Amino acid sequence: MQSAALVFGLYGLHLELNVWMIGSVLAALLLLNLMTFARLHSPLPVTDLELFSQLCADVVLYGCLLYQSGGATNPFIFTLLVPLLITAATLPTRFTLLMALMLVTLYSVLLRHFEPLVIPTDIHQHRMLNLFDLHITGMWINFLFTVLLVTWFINRMHLSLQTGELSLQQEREKRIQDQQLLSLATMAAGTAHELGTPLSTMQITLKEMALDHPDDTQLQEDIALLQEQVQLCSQRLRQLSHKVRDEQDSRGPVHLDELLHGVIEDWTLMRPEVSHSLKTSPCEQARVLDSVALRQALLNLLNNAADACPEAIEIELDYPAAGQARLRIHDQGAGLPLEQADQLGKPFVTTKGRGLGIGLFLTTSTLARHQGEVRLYNHPEGGTLTEIHLPLLQH
Repeated sequence: MQSAALVFGLYGLHLELNVWMIGSVLAALLLLNLMTFARLHSPLPVTDLELFSQLCADVVLYGCLLYQSGGATNPFIFTLLVPLLITAATLPTRFTLLMALMLVTLYSVLLRHFEPLVIPTDIHQHRMLNLFDLHITGMWINFLFTVLLVTWFINRMHLSLQTGELSLQQEREKRIQDQQLLSLATMAAGTAHELGTPLSTMQITLKEMALDHPDDTQLQEDIALLQEQVQLCSQRLRQLSHKVRDEQDSRGPVHLDELLHGVIEDWTLMRPEVSHSLKTSPCEQARVLDSVALRQALLNLLNNAADACPEAIEIELDYPAAGQARLRIHDQGAGLPLEQADQLGKPFVTTKGRGLGIGLFLTTSTLARHQGEVRLYNHPEGGTLTEIHLPLLQH
């Protein structure tokens, strides 16, 4: 902009300007801007003193430029307010006061000491009115430029504040979610410890009942079923107690198709009454970080589909974009209640009459740790469509 004004003054208004001095100042401004651009792309943080020093350098160079082009009579004198606006918006109060003092001093000096654009002589008297009109036009252009700059700057500040506020809100929600997870983990650990004693008592009691009634076939079948269920509960508690150790041992890259087949195999053993169809798309690079928590999260979603309707569950794995996997589970159940659709995934919110409302919450938290997400929809053909998005490992 300064270069364009210089060219217009020389060739449009035929002003007598010191081209070499003004050109040197413009070159120094260009060098300073290049240094600032390179500094902003540096990984080191910018300190307050460093930013203030660069703004002071801008003010000094602008002052030199104005000194060569009319001083305070130059209509673009108010561009000196731009560094003050930046200082007031980004730096502490002491730097703002120093910048204000510096600008007032510089403006006061330029009122008396400057190189005039036009030397008033008798030959130039007839041009004074035209020059006054040009001065007014220059002030209008300067005002327009200042309005645009301030509007852009304030708008960028507003967007930055909104981004920071959104980031703080997300961090606050994440902290609340972590606290909820910690509370659930503490409750689970305490429950696992307390359930050990009654389960041992039940095993002993069932064994004594089997010995006391060896001839009652129906009772023996019921006792065997109860013993199997108690044994399953004990096994689950042991898995829970060793979950952290298993998590560390099992973490590692695994093909997503292999992981999904393993989860579905365990699921069909647990839920032999379900019927399902599986459709996968081939992708050699589809690898994810394996973990016990991820397998349990997928198992929870499959169990939710089986609870809704154990028949004709459709499972599909595809890759809609590079580096992204999508798993879709479509059950034939009653679908999602609209009044609870926005609350699903939060703790203690469930659509099941007998559910505790923590399964989907833990699943959502686990997928978030893997940079994934889960979404639930009412399928147009009926039932619920569960979509899981997972990023693939980059090789």
